Amino acid sequence: MNFTHLFQRYELLVAKADQAFHKMQKEYGAHIKCKLHCSDCCHAIFGLFLIEAAHLQQHFNQLARKERQAAVLRGEKSEKEYGELEKRLKTYGNDPQMASYSIGRERIRCPLLSDHQECTLYIHRPITCRVYGIPLVIQGKAHACGNAGFKDGESYPSFNLDEVQRELYLLSRELLVRAGRKDLERASLLITVSKAIKTPFKVLINEALG
Repeated sequence: MNFTHLFQRYELLVAKADQAFHKMQKEYGAHIKCKLHCSDCCHAIFGLFLIEAAHLQQHFNQLARKERQAAVLRGEKSEKEYGELEKRLKTYGNDPQMASYSIGRERIRCPLLSDHQECTLYIHRPITCRVYGIPLVIQGKAHACGNAGFKDGESYPSFNLDEVQRELYLLSRELLVRAGRKDLERASLLITVSKAIKTPFKVLINEALG
């Protein structure tokens, strides 16, 4: 299956995210604390839409075998931690506020974060990673990295991550169509980085469909 055209459209979203970050860096550089070996965002909880997972996997498979093996081993540890988190979330029942609070405080290492505190796939990192250090709109609310210098109560330009995620959802739907799948609403399901790098693409599509 050839998804080159979809990947090109995905990369336009990547470019949009990078442009937003660079613009904020130019105008509010003193507030942005991102730097080499800062790995706060590499321990945050987030998932990938299928289009991002497929794109990430394509480039991950081009890494040296030793790097891939190390990342997969780290991913196995991450998956166990995700499993433990899921068990804890079930104890909150129908309390979404407590669940959200728990997820926000959880620290699970991304398998792509090397022992040198560097991303082994930095050039092809997901969009969430690219914009983590600037003000974001997530589910209609403003958010910023806790290490950043953006102050509560003050107004700043923000990157609308909700809009980008809608585009990622639509690209994921189209990917499923081109793969011959019919259960298209499953395009909204998210995939962990650890699953994205270790699961063969055809299996990944099936897992995304449940």
